[in-house]
Amino acid sequence: MAPPFGSRRRWLRALKMTLCLCFLIPMAAGIRNTNTIFGQKQKLDVQQQLKFLNKPALKSIKSPDGDIIDCVHINKQPAFDPPFLKNHTIQMRPSFHPERLSFDESKDVSSKSKSKITQLWHLNGRCPEGTIPIKRTKEEDLLRASSVATYGRKKHPHYTLTHALVYVEGDKYYGAKATINAWKPQIQEHDEFSSSQILILGDVSGVGVNTIEAGWQDPKGGNWWLQVGDKYLLGYWPASLFLSMFDSASEIHWGGEVINSQQGGEHTSTQMGSGCFPDEGYSRASYFKNFQIVDGSNILRAPKNSSTLVEKPKCCNVINLGSLFYYGGPGRNPDCP
Repeated sequence: MAPPFGSRRRWLRALKMTLCLCFLIPMAAGIRNTNTIFGQKQKLDVQQQLKFLNKPALKSIKSPDGDIIDCVHINKQPAFDPPFLKNHTIQMRPSFHPERLSFDESKDVSSKSKSKITQLWHLNGRCPEGTIPIKRTKEEDLLRASSVATYGRKKHPHYTLTHALVYVEGDKYYGAKATINAWKPQIQEHDEFSSSQILILGDVSGVGVNTIEAGWQDPKGGNWWLQVGDKYLLGYWPASLFLSMFDSASEIHWGGEVINSQQGGEHTSTQMGSGCFPDEGYSRASYFKNFQIVDGSNILRAPKNSSTLVEKPKCCNVINLGSLFYYGGPGRNPDCP
């Protein structure tokens, strides 16, 4: 006998709900299984990448700020990961220093444990001789990246670069030097930056321009060396890394560079230098002084016929006074669209 109409309607409603649940539960289970598989794959990728990035340490030091510093044997450093550097022999000292570049061998502390260049982790120890300090990459570092595979790689955002700089071109250059007056410019957006830099460029007319941001080329072997002050040799870029700078550089730039994300089509308020225009002068504007190049005779000297490059003088500008130039600016202001 058929159920009463009211009971029948309740029965059909219960049947529909049961059928809906039968369809929904497998779908939800499928989503959960997919997420589980994705999570397991991501975790496996993270562990594999951590194993690749973090080299075996002879000693590890925990910094007061939570970082872990691994002291890695100098021959096991990540620089040797590329196949073409597998058999590279480390050059411990440059064969030549450019003439007039001050370097006192008797005061060289770059390879000694008692260095005046200190970092917070030094409070808890130092790396032994023959090792180099490398900050350990943690799982959370990789998870913050857009993808595990691209962690640590240079991004190429399509942002506008604003420059105010002095440059030389038209000759062969083998290094550069300057004293940079550094400030703390304000940044508006998290993905912007403001830099005060030396830029050494290879042949800019070719494909894949090579650049470094300091240093000089050792005429024997072609490695590009980096030195800080008159007693800190930090290391070098092997000549085999370069295509357009294997023999020499073709341009040298000194000055400021800002990444401007142009929020709303306008220049942001990200500053260059001190955030003041160069005409405000000493104690207000940022500056470079004693900027020099290394010529073909391996001599450090003042450049001849330097030029200036400024794209948006109402936002950031430069004033070249010869052996010194002022540069910088506030970014967005009533005259800077």
